[in-house]
Amino acid sequence: MTAGSPRSYRSGMVKRSRRPAEPDVNEMAFSIVQKATGEPEKNPAAVALGRLGGQKGGLARAKKLSAAKRRAIAQKGAAARWKKKKPNG
Repeated sequence: MTAGSPRSYRSGMVKRSRRPAEPDVNEMAFSIVQKATGEPEKNPAAVALGRLGGQKGGLARAKKLSAAKRRAIAQKGAAARWKKKKPNG
């Protein structure tokens, strides 16, 4: 290759943007709120308690519902799942 050919000029150069990537607006807003309010990290005990309630919720709801109502909810969910459009092909 000759020194004047475009290929030799660009062979070792990497194409980069001059501007740095913009940060995500939501992440930036969250960090600003965290710094402004000084809120600490989540309390592990509260996280465990919330998770425990979430685990119990479905069982408690199932016990409360009658068999006919549970069946109606299940049929409605199944119909919604089957109603989804399938991709062409």
